[in-house]
Amino acid sequence: MPIIGGRAHTIEQLHEIGNLGYPFAEFSLYDPEEIKEQIEDILRLKKAYNMELMAHYPNEGNPFDATILKKRFIPKMKTLFDLSEELGITKSTFHFWIDKRWAKEKLISAKIELVSEMVDHAKSRGITLCIENLSERHDSFTRAFDAVPGLRMTLDIGHGQLLSSKNTSFGFINNSFKRIAHVHVHDNQGGTSVKDDLHLPLGEGKVNYPGIFTLLKEKGYNSTITMEVKPVDMPRTKAEIERYI
Repeated sequence: MPIIGGRAHTIEQLHEIGNLGYPFAEFSLYDPEEIKEQIEDILRLKKAYNMELMAHYPNEGNPFDATILKKRFIPKMKTLFDLSEELGITKSTFHFWIDKRWAKEKLISAKIELVSEMVDHAKSRGITLCIENLSERHDSFTRAFDAVPGLRMTLDIGHGQLLSSKNTSFGFINNSFKRIAHVHVHDNQGGTSVKDDLHLPLGEGKVNYPGIFTLLKEKGYNSTITMEVKPVDMPRTKAEIERYI
């Protein structure tokens, strides 16, 4: 049975998820200096609620300049990996856009090298690093998976509904299932922009969760699932997940 937890952007939401009794929270680790100030409070909450933590790292900024990413983003991420180790985190999600429909070959090659560097550093801190799908389809991740054996994936099912007539989760599950180590769930009405990424409770949008969950179950998925919805919407979202998983 997969393990279901909740997404926490703030210390207050960590409290809420702990009070709801979920076994883990996927917590936003965005600013290293802020996390350093909060680390004792985070560890105290983790112990008080007997709750594990996953990390959700920041957006990369300008995804088209690999030189700037290497200079600014990679050092920031390495610091966050170090802080994650202090928090006892062993699995985490990051964004690193490599959609081959729009990114040029030279850029993708450079970014895959950076992915490899991040995965190696994360591994040295005991962390499995999972790349999250944004606009990408499964064939955009294939090259990165081939080049970086330690790279795993966070399948964001809600993102799969955007910029696509059919949810791209089916393609990822059928073609890259062995790399999927984590799943994000939330609902939306489809669409073509960031504003359409609504993060609704399951059942309030058009994502084919019955079909996607059935396929995950058939493939034998048995790892973690984060509900990327507001804490108040988590109980009914969890009930929807359990209907199919």
